[in-house]
Amino acid sequence: MKKESITIEDIVLRHSQRGMNVLRKYMKEDYCKICAGEILNLKKGTIFLTTGFYVAGYAETDGPLGTMVMAEALEKLGFHPVIVTDEYCKGFFECRSIKTLYVDIEAGEKEYWELLEKYQPVGVISIERCGSNIHQDYTNMRGISIKEATAKIDILVELANILKIPTFGIGDGGNEIGMGNLQDAIARELSICPCKVKVEHLVLATVSNWGAYAVVAYFQKITGEKLLPQFEEIAEYLKKIVSIGCVDGVTKERTASVDGFSLHTEKQVIEALHHQIIGCS
Repeated sequence: MKKESITIEDIVLRHSQRGMNVLRKYMKEDYCKICAGEILNLKKGTIFLTTGFYVAGYAETDGPLGTMVMAEALEKLGFHPVIVTDEYCKGFFECRSIKTLYVDIEAGEKEYWELLEKYQPVGVISIERCGSNIHQDYTNMRGISIKEATAKIDILVELANILKIPTFGIGDGGNEIGMGNLQDAIARELSICPCKVKVEHLVLATVSNWGAYAVVAYFQKITGEKLLPQFEEIAEYLKKIVSIGCVDGVTKERTASVDGFSLHTEKQVIEALHHQIIGCS
């Protein structure tokens, strides 16, 4: 019997603990590839990326890594990436010379309209960023409100949708921007209150960073450009942001781990993606 080939989507759904593998049946089979292709088809220009999920006084380690990898890949491809986040990610991206805009926790529709008017982005990408749910609240995976510590950057995404600016979301739990695409399925299958904010293209992964790596892996497969970093570079960056002030979202500890997964697991995923890029499975 012929062995079934492993896809990039398979790789980033390994070790699933929050039901993203359950939600996969509601997605197109090659959803990461589709997302990558749509981003590559955008007109070259400024592209907004947002991340930063509040955990116990800090931003968590899931999100910034994927955002850094995505931003640097986009820059190599001719885009001008600009990070839009809040104070908890202070210093995470300047250390990589990525332009970063910080929005106030209290910023509302007016401020986000101004950002869109000033920068005229060709697209908006959210990677592990909490979005409003049907109760107008922002909650973590434990159902605890983090509204008072979360800038309402989902408003930016909703305004982009109104303006027909392509939007993209990467998530791993159901409460992130973009999960509104599967709102009913999440409420039914996972029994949590999902984010209501929709995007044009959604990516699911066990860890949101891995979803971003998956899209960049497809960038590399499609363009032939070397875009996905090796494990060593990603591990070094992880240690850097932890030293600045970043915590594992599951353990709440300032350790070089993501969502409770060790660097060993991170290495396995990144190496598997590299093997897939060159046609091995």
